[in-house]
Amino acid sequence: MNTSAAGTPDPLVDTAFVRRWLSLATSAIERKSGWLTELDSAIGDADHGTNMQRGFAAASAAVEKEPSNTPGEVLTHVGRQLISSVGGAAGPLYGTLLRRAGKALGDQPTATPEELCVALRSGVDAVAQLGRSERGDKTMLDSLYPAVEAMGFALGSGAGLLAALAAARTAADEGAAATVPLLARKGRASYLGERSIGHQDPGATSAALLIAAFAEAAEAGAA
Repeated sequence: MNTSAAGTPDPLVDTAFVRRWLSLATSAIERKSGWLTELDSAIGDADHGTNMQRGFAAASAAVEKEPSNTPGEVLTHVGRQLISSVGGAAGPLYGTLLRRAGKALGDQPTATPEELCVALRSGVDAVAQLGRSERGDKTMLDSLYPAVEAMGFALGSGAGLLAALAAARTAADEGAAATVPLLARKGRASYLGERSIGHQDPGATSAALLIAAFAEAAEAGAA
């Protein structure tokens, strides 16, 4: 088992880890749903928080009812639930992110931090392909790409899971904040043209919450 710079053992990337992530992500979305909807009211349909809250609540209930045996199965199951439960574009995009990551992890009972990073990058790339978008378009990718790149760089520099996910969380938060001055080029926000400038993207913000939940799941597992 790898250890952090402070000597704390890194937790395993196993089914328990992904279940902790789901629980923490669901709680974070519930707490921040009003904020997400407020952000969305400025440049969208004012329903992002409500939709995300409904989707993650449904996903948590489904995983609890039908336990999955591997990390990949949990992520795949959550992705399917989000596609069916979250309205608008967010459902297919987040569902694709997690289903593709779960597929990349396969049916192995545990994954290395590097394998988790590769799986998440695979999911992010799938989102870009589905949405025909890229970094700088003022979307969730403006949080997700910096996060997976920061995680990969940290792991490549010898960091363990805790430090790598902490770096991912910081990068995702900074990426979400950096959407404020951007001109939206995708989604409903793009219809506003220059009026989309000056507002933080709700999708990038919810994506940052999910990345933060991965970091918190690692911290909880190491405690």
